[in-house]
Order: sequence, then C-alpha cells, then structure tokens
Amino acid sequence: MPQLKLSYFDFDGGRAEPVRLALTYGNIPFEDHRFTGNEWPALKNRMPLHQVPVMEVDGAIITQSDALARYAGRLSGLYPENALEALHCDEAIATVDDIEGKIVPTLFIQEDEEKRKAREALVAGPIPLFLARLETMLNERGGRYFAGNRLSMADFKVFLWVRHLQSGLLDHVPVDIVQRLAPALAEHCSRIAAVPEVAAYYERRAKG
Repeated sequence: MPQLKLSYFDFDGGRAEPVRLALTYGNIPFEDHRFTGNEWPALKNRMPLHQVPVMEVDGAIITQSDALARYAGRLSGLYPENALEALHCDEAIATVDDIEGKIVPTLFIQEDEEKRKAREALVAGPIPLFLARLETMLNERGGRYFAGNRLSMADFKVFLWVRHLQSGLLDHVPVDIVQRLAPALAEHCSRIAAVPEVAAYYERRAKG
C-alpha cells in the first residue's frame, strides 16, 4: 500500500472531502494533513500550483482534486471498471464541479447586498438547472446510485454538494431547495449519509 499524505484546509468539505471519504470508506491509511487559513500563506509556495488539495504518494506530490478523487476511488473500489459506468460516474462529478464553480466566487463577496443578489441569481437559475440534471441522471440509472447501481465516487461528490446546500451555510440559498426541487437527491443524500463508514467518519469529526 502506498504512503499517502493529503493536504487541505481544516474543515469538513471542499475539494479534498471526496478523497477523505473514499480513503476512509476503503480503510486506506493516510495522513490527513489539515491547516488553517492563517497557516496557508506559509505553505502556498510549497505547492506546485499554489493551490490545494495535493497528495503525496510515496513522497511524490500529485495535484488536481478530481484526479486525486479518482485515484482514491480506485484504491477503495469506488471507481467503476466498466467504461460506460465510469462515464456516468465522471459525468456526475463534472456536473457538480460546474455548479460549484458558479457558487464558489460568491463565497468571497464581502458586500452583503452584492452577495445577496449573486446568490439569488443562482437560486433563480443555475442551481435548479443542475439539481434537475443530477436528479435525471440518478433516476435514469436506477434511482439509488449514479453509476453501475452501486456506491461510487459520484455518489460522494453529489452527496457533499447537496449536504452543503442543505447546511444553511450559504446565505440566501433556501435550505429546503433540494427537497422542493429534487426530492430524489435529498433522499440520495440521506442514503449516503447513512453509509456506516460515512456516518462513523462524521461522528468522529463531531467529537473532535
């Protein structure tokens, strides 16, 4: 088994979380190196692209969050070997990446009114569009999982985005938006949260 060290900010979410979940699910040993925002400036120039997450694999630094997620998925049996099922998995992952790319810039808006307008614009268009597409994918592929009718990295990726939408951490995004517009995704989120390894992971995190 390779020696793994995953480096990312110290919070439960973001681009490293699918990797953390996959490695935890697969019982793959890894060093979960977390750091604060205050520590980041001193670390930034040590990262090949001045961004995170990065993973050291037997000492070699690897970048790109989706590449790391697929690698973790392969180690953990969560990435399909069948070409079409892998395509389905990748489609769901990329769909979440696209909508997160629209949401993330609003996290850095300082002025309250500007942030409100930006978030309300997302709620009026992009978020419902992407929720609908993801729900269609889920339903077309059996209604429980996004690829191969079994748990995959796609499920973790969608779960984490839906979980964030429902968390109340995004001002001006109604916490019931998923339940109202894509109830199958809300049910999927609950299903993935109940996976024993996932539930145990967040129980440990809650206890500190």
